Amino acid sequence: MMKLPLLPPTHFMAKFLSWIWVVCLCFISIIHVHGQSSKIDGKHQYPIIPTPKQVEYGDRGLTFDGFYMDSDAFPHEALMLRKFLEGNGIPNNTQGLAINLQRNDTIGPNDEAYILKIDSVVTISANSKAGAYYAIASLKQLFRKVDNNGHLPSVDIKDWPSFKVRGFMHDTGRNFQSVDQLKEQIEVLANYKYNIFHWHLTDNPGWRLESRKYPQLQSDEAFSRDIAQYYTQEDFKEILAFCKARNITVIPELDIPGHTEAFRRAFGFSKMNKPQVLSILLDLFDELMALADANEMPYIHMGTDEVRNKAEEVPTEFIETLASHIQENNRKVITWKEGIELGRDIVTIQQLWAQHPPTKGRQFIDSRANYINHLDPLAGMVRLFFQQPCRQVRGDNFALGGILCAWPDNNVSNERDILRQNPIYTSMVFYADAIWNGRPGYDKQHWTVLPKAGTPAYIAFQQFEEKVIKHRDLFFAKKEFPYVSHSGIPWQIIGPFDHGGDFSISFPVETEIKNRYRVDGKVFKWEGPYFGGTLHLKHFFGFPSIAEAKRGTFYATSQIYSPDHRVQDFWIGFHGWSRSGGRRGGPFPQQGEWHHTQPRIWVNGSPIAPPQWKQPGLATQSEEIPFLDEDYFYREPTKIPLKKGWNSIVLKIPFGKPSWKWMFSCIPIRETVEGIREAEGLKYRLAIKTEHYDN
Repeated sequence: MMKLPLLPPTHFMAKFLSWIWVVCLCFISIIHVHGQSSKIDGKHQYPIIPTPKQVEYGDRGLTFDGFYMDSDAFPHEALMLRKFLEGNGIPNNTQGLAINLQRNDTIGPNDEAYILKIDSVVTISANSKAGAYYAIASLKQLFRKVDNNGHLPSVDIKDWPSFKVRGFMHDTGRNFQSVDQLKEQIEVLANYKYNIFHWHLTDNPGWRLESRKYPQLQSDEAFSRDIAQYYTQEDFKEILAFCKARNITVIPELDIPGHTEAFRRAFGFSKMNKPQVLSILLDLFDELMALADANEMPYIHMGTDEVRNKAEEVPTEFIETLASHIQENNRKVITWKEGIELGRDIVTIQQLWAQHPPTKGRQFIDSRANYINHLDPLAGMVRLFFQQPCRQVRGDNFALGGILCAWPDNNVSNERDILRQNPIYTSMVFYADAIWNGRPGYDKQHWTVLPKAGTPAYIAFQQFEEKVIKHRDLFFAKKEFPYVSHSGIPWQIIGPFDHGGDFSISFPVETEIKNRYRVDGKVFKWEGPYFGGTLHLKHFFGFPSIAEAKRGTFYATSQIYSPDHRVQDFWIGFHGWSRSGGRRGGPFPQQGEWHHTQPRIWVNGSPIAPPQWKQPGLATQSEEIPFLDEDYFYREPTKIPLKKGWNSIVLKIPFGKPSWKWMFSCIPIRETVEGIREAEGLKYRLAIKTEHYDN
């Protein structure tokens, strides 16, 4: 019999214990933490939005059937994570995956920084509750449920925000939304690391916050829409508590002295410059501030914008008295710019809108051009991705950050139409990255037109778009998310031809497609490629665009390959109707028209008929008539027959007064029970071979 070599007792015992420890670890991992899974592509399978400042994915994942909190330096955040995992069927037990929440005061440049490390355990390090919450938000995006087990990729993240204020605003003064619908959206904001909910509570149609001292504000006579729909003081406190639990601060706005028709109806005032008005407003702001202390509600927004008639005009001292009173209650005052300019002794935070610049030396919040009600759900996301918040790389003591605003001024049939007819969730996701990370440059040229294919900016957008599509499918099933991948759809453009004010005039493009045309002594050639499902030929806000002309007729063309004969759903549109100002750029088309400028579309030479409109011919001033099928992304898709092989698409896009938006949308889509998805099996190519662009 072979003899084993003799080992010193201490060496033998060390070897033996080491072997026993390995066996025990393997046993535990088999029973409770199933160890490393098959190789994964973490970057593409587990995208995080907003993109972390520093992230390194491993090539393996961790599968587990239980978890426990090894330490909880942040008990509230630990409880929320526990509820999330248990809600996904992962039990809390001491034999499961260890999750360690620890405080670390030196991990980043601000107190919202965090570190998330996932290997054999989960370690979260933060120097504040906010940082811990954001680490958990990232972990929730990484979590997958696989065969009744939890799954996480191996990853090492160090992250922090570039701006202090990252917010979203809803106008519930014009159109009331239930507490439940607001909570649904606030949950999404929290998941994407927003920290401000700006709540516009009052406007001409209604004063939506209960006043117990002045109940006439809730009388039927005070409302012009959503009669008797308002938030009780208990509702308000409920939203505050819901936001606080998710690291979101509420900024309530009582907008005065403009936007006050409801206020004046309630009291029977013909104008705001009445002796009683100031004392009533002082009481109302006191009532508001009594609902939460200054730590929980540090900001009060006074509005002061769009004072545009005599009934709303008040002396500057009127507003200064209110602002001083609010500041004496330890609150910071926010006002719009453009708004009423106050004296030097009254310092407010300016919230910028339209193209108004900040006043030098003043703190400001950037909401310029960030109005979702104007945005196309495809091209608008390009702008939100590239637009540089505060016009600088990162925030500082003056440039606080940005607030994304939703102003669907028009009346709506039901509250869900606010989400259905405006790209709310899509905008939240795209803007989250810009306001968390900042942008390296003021790339205004990309606000309306995607960068040239192959450039770093184009590749950055395409890569982010892939992440958005993944998030859409994972986290927004059966929610209003009107977005499909469109950055790879190429178009060539020719024009503008001079129609002389007659939109119906035809040009040679309609009879023969060739490289160039001579019309009225001028040579026209195809330009491009331009990419996207929606193209703004000339932007309605004057941003850099394809065209400089004020009127004319463009044509656009592309080709789509189908692997089979099919009837394909398309989104087709020629004028994005802003959900404010009635039918701005109207009137709305008559039956048989795509738009009153008489655009057209042909597929394989056959004209495609416009929809049967539910409300044809409506006038521009029609704010109180709710939208039904005005925009392509919430009406029935247009069904277009495609042949097997390559299919040609040609669009005619005339423009001129009184129209407002020179644009077109054309993209194949697929409707599913989960929501809108990309059409399957299609490919795209340029239609025209030129000396610059070959197929």
